[in-house]
Order: sequence, then structure tokens, then C-alpha cells
Amino acid sequence: MKYLDADTFQADYCAERLKALGEPLRLRIVNLLRSGEFTVSDIAEFLETEVVTVSHHLQILKNSKIVSPRREGRYIYYRLHSELFQNCNESNHYLDLGCCRIEMAE
Repeated sequence: MKYLDADTFQADYCAERLKALGEPLRLRIVNLLRSGEFTVSDIAEFLETEVVTVSHHLQILKNSKIVSPRREGRYIYYRLHSELFQNCNESNHYLDLGCCRIEMAE
């Protein structure tokens, strides 16, 4: 039986990314961001959640390299990290975490 090189798989990195997605509100944020960039306030309004709560969850997603921020004036826009789509033919139906690929429903 052939074993994968532990460094190639990066289990710790993958586990952190999967853990970041393992919360319902964060999955809802990711699903919303599939349609484009939004500010924290826009996300909070759309998901009917407090801004501080959304901000907290965005920070976790940012630390896991699932979302990336872009500053425009006094606003910060969040979008899904471009790395998530590099092996998915620019489709936003899949998130490529590096160790696995997650298919998102339409």
C-alpha cells in the first residue's frame, strides 16, 4: 500500500479550513459571497445578524484564507479567496481547499 507524504497532504492546514467552515453562519456567509463582494454591514443585513457577529465570523474565515478583504475608502469588502477557485475552472460551485473540494448547491 502506498502512503501519501504527510507534508504533501498538509492535514493540519486542511483541518483548520474545514473547521472554519463547520459553523452554520460561516457557511451562510460563504454561500452569500459566492455571488460577489459585500461589506460587513451588507452581510449582516442580508443574513439578519448583528454586525459584530458577522465581523467575528469573517475574521475566522479570513484567518483560514477562505475570504479576503479589499478596502475601498472607509469600507472593507469581503469576497471568497481567489485561491479557492484556482483548480475549479472559475466556477463558484466548488471550493478547492487544497486537500479536498467542496461542492456547493446552486
